[in-house]
Amino acid sequence: MSNFANSQVIIEKKMKKLLYLLIATLVMAACGQSYEEKRKLSRQERLRLMRQDSAALKIAVMPTLDCLPLFVARHHQLFEAAGADIRLKQFTAQMDCDTAIAGGSVEGCVTDLVRAERLKKQGTPLRYMTRTDAYWQLFSNRMARIKELRQLDDKMVGATRFSATDMLTSMAVDSCKMKTENVYRIQVNDVHIRLKMLMADEVDAAWLTEPQATEARLARHRLMTDSRGLKVQLGAIAFREVIFADSTRQKQIEVFKKAYNQACDSLKRYGTGRYRDVIITYCKMKPEQADSLPKDLQFHHITAPADDDIKRAQEWLNKQ
Repeated sequence: MSNFANSQVIIEKKMKKLLYLLIATLVMAACGQSYEEKRKLSRQERLRLMRQDSAALKIAVMPTLDCLPLFVARHHQLFEAAGADIRLKQFTAQMDCDTAIAGGSVEGCVTDLVRAERLKKQGTPLRYMTRTDAYWQLFSNRMARIKELRQLDDKMVGATRFSATDMLTSMAVDSCKMKTENVYRIQVNDVHIRLKMLMADEVDAAWLTEPQATEARLARHRLMTDSRGLKVQLGAIAFREVIFADSTRQKQIEVFKKAYNQACDSLKRYGTGRYRDVIITYCKMKPEQADSLPKDLQFHHITAPADDDIKRAQEWLNKQ
């Protein structure tokens, strides 16, 4: 082969290499651009979602049946139907709800009067929207052989410090003239963990609300007392006071009131059985447990907490 032919072959090979390199470079550049675009879109999407979440009215809820009207409103899309972005933020411990509303990451929360009054004392101005139909029951562990309240002497009771359950423990102790220091209050904030500790014989007794109370009853733990018999209604929904000065928030609040009342109407008409799947989903219950819930559960329209109940919560806190 001539020198000329050899040169041509060499040139062709170099040209092919250059062509392949150019193609590879273009592909890599295209991929790089796509990745950057994706990152940019991802940032934009995150910012968009953050703006939406900031504008929404957010309410801290627990896996308990005092929140059921809110779960029903979400299930039926009553908030969206009225044109308001109202979101439920789920927690399993009331202390986490407190942290969220005190820090401003939510505007409202389902709570109790004791915790709400304590938050106000600590510098978080709150306004009560409504009382709820929450009640608490004290169960003794079936292995503890505790049949009467006075037998709680030197026993461990699961509750949440500075809450309705803490106040109810004091009321129960006072009712049988026991020394309050003789009852050991074990702070268990997470409602699921408190139930598990009762089931696992790790506490002698525990305060539970529905539906955890039903689970304890089905497991044959002994019902000692019921807050309804103590003539005090401590469940409540409260919102940060600051939001009521905002016209947009005021419209969201009006939608909240309407949707809440509609959900209560639906629960009154059809009962909790109609919302079995909603309860199972939000409260993490087994189907057979949901079927065993009390049939007399009540859910009332927006109604302000009684002044006497608020005063009792304040007086108890002042003694602590």
